[in-house]
Amino acid sequence: MRKTRKLTAAAAAALALSGVLALSACGSGSGAGGGDGDGKAVASVEPRKKGGTVLDRPFDKPDLTLTDTDGEEYDLIEETKGKAVLLYFGYTHCPDVCPLTVGNIAAAKTELSPAQRKDLRVVFVTSDPKRDTPKELGSWLHGQDPSFTGLTGDFDTIQAGARSVGINIEPSYKRKNGDVVSSHGAQLLAFSPEDDKAHVLYTEGNTGPEVLKKELPKIIKGETP
Repeated sequence: MRKTRKLTAAAAAALALSGVLALSACGSGSGAGGGDGDGKAVASVEPRKKGGTVLDRPFDKPDLTLTDTDGEEYDLIEETKGKAVLLYFGYTHCPDVCPLTVGNIAAAKTELSPAQRKDLRVVFVTSDPKRDTPKELGSWLHGQDPSFTGLTGDFDTIQAGARSVGINIEPSYKRKNGDVVSSHGAQLLAFSPEDDKAHVLYTEGNTGPEVLKKELPKIIKGETP
């Protein structure tokens, strides 16, 4: 049995908020299709292959009420109560990290049984709500997995929710050449159905489908992988 590295919530927050370790700056053209811009992550966590990091002080689920891809109000706490939840903050115009992470989740989810898939909620909260309208977000997520929930809304509300779980996001801005740059933490949080708290944190280089397909069944059962 492998040993699982443990971090306190404070240490995890420090890791997530560190611009050197975890903040990714992604640039894209201002058009809907996006472009490379300087779109490589300027910083990333060194990839690990040992699975998620278990927090000895789990994070509470963010108290977020936002708008889903159908234009309806979505209360994150109420809508996902008692379910295993994967929560990620990113944006649809991201040229690399976000589509890779969401695609890895979708790939791992196909390996689950129908019952396991039914008990899992994947929630993607945009860090770029100015561009990610419900329609834009819904179209992008549908290409990954139609069951994924996309949320958008007021940036300050989203930023506060992200920071409550140790994830830093910054407002997007436009360069003189028209490229739009957004910065966001690249952490994926896994919440247990037993207490609705995040016990496991995955970093940018540690969300491969081979890791997730191994650990998700335990998370869905309320166990620590």
